[in-house]
Amino acid sequence: MKNYLNFETDIKNLEIELDKLKDPYNQDGLSEVDTSKISDLQSEIDLKLKDIYSNLDPWQTTLVARHEDRPKSKFFIDNLFDEFISLSGDRFYGEDKSVITGFGRFNSKSVLIIGQEKGDNLDTRIERNFGMMRPEGYRKTIRLMNLANKFRIPIINFIDTPGAYPGVGAEERGQAEAIAKSIECSMQLKVPTLSIIIGEGGSGGAIALASSSKVIMLENAIYSVISPEGCATILWRDPTKTLEAAKAMKLSAQDLLKLEIIDEIIPEPLGGAHRDKDLILYNVRDAIDRNLSKFLTLNEDEILNQRKNKFLDIGRNKGFITKSVDKDKLTVNVNFIQNYFSKLKFNIKSFSIFLGLVIFFVLLIFLI
Repeated sequence: MKNYLNFETDIKNLEIELDKLKDPYNQDGLSEVDTSKISDLQSEIDLKLKDIYSNLDPWQTTLVARHEDRPKSKFFIDNLFDEFISLSGDRFYGEDKSVITGFGRFNSKSVLIIGQEKGDNLDTRIERNFGMMRPEGYRKTIRLMNLANKFRIPIINFIDTPGAYPGVGAEERGQAEAIAKSIECSMQLKVPTLSIIIGEGGSGGAIALASSSKVIMLENAIYSVISPEGCATILWRDPTKTLEAAKAMKLSAQDLLKLEIIDEIIPEPLGGAHRDKDLILYNVRDAIDRNLSKFLTLNEDEILNQRKNKFLDIGRNKGFITKSVDKDKLTVNVNFIQNYFSKLKFNIKSFSIFLGLVIFFVLLIFLI
């Protein structure tokens, strides 16, 4: 049974009608299949899908990214990689089933695969904690990323999470520290790393793994510091203002590519990735192959510097900072005139304080 979003009502009605036409044993009894009408109806559905999906607002994009039929990490791992061997445990606390990790082969070459997994039905979603990782999950990925780095094996991450798990137990076991260590580890790797945001890229739960050489998004995926509902609740104290929040956060792939926060968008089939899983597999495979090949001629230091400079460049050109920046020192380069005026402002402030103290003591003497 297909699942439809609230703005797909017209498509739902048309596809129900199409299914009836394709079934010769319908409720009216045995009848002939009207191929011309089926063809016309399919064309109408395609036009309707094109019209809707070419004009999605940021909140509708969020709903598509969360679609329950959308292909998950396990689907990509099962269909893109050969000889996948799953590895478990962080060697400190236990196993976190919200993230699938292991080594496999892509185009006959060894890779480490890390995939945040939400689950396909209620039972697996509960088992996978709806894709929300706990500290042991991050520590497991750190352990395996260091292992891959040691043996010069590229890393491929599939990002799909609402965020890190906010439970008391997770906080007691060092959630924030685990995320910070994961980011630190990701930035220090000397092997190519690709992060593909296939659904939701939420908060620290996503950036913990998405601090990569290349950050790629599916066309209808989202990537944000907080969910639109959470943002609306904090800013407007009204969780219904999700559209305003989604627009303000620039969470769509198109907005993030313009801001140069991500590197590439993988096109999806018309109507979302869940409507043609063979096509989305082909597009993702092509993107992985193409991006990994770009690092074949780079040595370890060049790979590390590429990643460092990529993140240091974010916000330099199209953000709030317009001055030149020394990437190594992370300081703004200030010219002589700016330096002179900044010192002058400091001197004026100091003189004003001194003058105020003098006047105070003079008045105090006269009053005595």
